[in-house]
Amino acid sequence: ENLEGQIAIVTGASSGIGAASARALAEAGATLVLVARRADRLTALADELGRGSTAYAADMADPDAPQRLHDFVLGRFSRADILVNNAGMLHAAPIDAFDLDQLRPMIAINYEAVVRASTLFARTMKAAGKGQIINISSIGANITAPGVGVYGGLKRALEAFTDCLRVELAGSGVKVGIVAPGTTSTEIFEDMKARGQPSWDSFIPPMQPRDIAEAVAVIAQQSERTNIARIQVYAAADSLA
Repeated sequence: ENLEGQIAIVTGASSGIGAASARALAEAGATLVLVARRADRLTALADELGRGSTAYAADMADPDAPQRLHDFVLGRFSRADILVNNAGMLHAAPIDAFDLDQLRPMIAINYEAVVRASTLFARTMKAAGKGQIINISSIGANITAPGVGVYGGLKRALEAFTDCLRVELAGSGVKVGIVAPGTTSTEIFEDMKARGQPSWDSFIPPMQPRDIAEAVAVIAQQSERTNIARIQVYAAADSLA
């Protein structure tokens, strides 16, 4: 479907998969609300996208941020059609090196913020009888390996919540789906690199953010008859099950 006139909210929109997804949705006709902490990047992207797109600087890890974002969007546009929960952070390390100070920030941004935003926007979309929520997960949700238990565990929790929300909203006009990327070259690996750890995108040729954005756009433009529950995208060289 053409997304002309639709309002799409993308979190983590200042770089990587978020910025690429915003571009893909704008190309399909949507007006974007770009959410992240770096206001300067958001403003530049909003100017590039046009269509009345707007920047909204916020730290989604703040428990109040999802409500404030919801109220801003409804106040500005009186509607919300597409929500892409993309903001996330990665800290992965063996137990001897794992920084437990990263645990609560990861829970806040990778899980709690998504639950809060999904719940608030789902209520509004349900009342309107239409809308889409697209949550960015990771193939890490299903990988059992040393060092990735916290990140993968939170993505697994996110997927369980998202699937239950999809089932609850079935028939309401509100669709809920997951995009689960494999190895993609984004700033999420900067934590690893800063600690001298080889980042995952150094082992194989990684995907680029636009590759994942295409999957987001497919879900956003799907037929009224369908509810795409999940698109899992592996890098061509990924050999993970």
